[in-house]
Amino acid sequence: MSETQSSEQITVFSDYVCPFCYLGRESLRQYQSTREDELEIDWHPFDLRSGKRNPDGSIDHSVDDGKDEDYYEQAKESVRRLQAKYDVEMDLDIATDIDSLPAQIASYYVKEHYDYETWLAFDVAVFEALWQDGQDIGDEDLLVDLAEDAGVDGGEIRSALGDDALRSEVREKFTTAQRQGITGVPTFAYDGHAARGAVPPEQLERLVEGS
Repeated sequence: MSETQSSEQITVFSDYVCPFCYLGRESLRQYQSTREDELEIDWHPFDLRSGKRNPDGSIDHSVDDGKDEDYYEQAKESVRRLQAKYDVEMDLDIATDIDSLPAQIASYYVKEHYDYETWLAFDVAVFEALWQDGQDIGDEDLLVDLAEDAGVDGGEIRSALGDDALRSEVREKFTTAQRQGITGVPTFAYDGHAARGAVPPEQLERLVEGS
């Protein structure tokens, strides 16, 4: 278990398959780069696919979640606009067929058992594998490779992904987030205040320094 950190923290609710979470993290990185003191990320997983996931992890697109083709086209346009605004290259606009639950379980395990820098390296690698390289972050072998590159024992990741108790714990984190009023991601929270969406760096600055 990592030791308690003394630096400031911003809470981030996110799901790896959300392109706005990736763009929001770039906005946060840009804001962090302007600060003298480190601002750590207290990451909380959030599951956007819970209502559409089959038992085998595949995504059932026949489930009506209120998101039609027009919604996805608008989302793609918004992603492209933010890509230009934050100067971010992305291999994908959206990733509708990827299940992020394995990645979230692995990330949660690393967060709970390794130091912050190790978790952050793994977290960034998962985001980049999907949005930069178009890889399937639901694939166990990929997650093991990313974890080992970050300094995590690959066998631990395989065990974590097969741990039903850990899976239930992560699912409970999703439920807790919803009970806290989190309805969409990314959501950034600091000192009782929150900002939702891939908001610009200056808005994150106001959230943290204006609280």
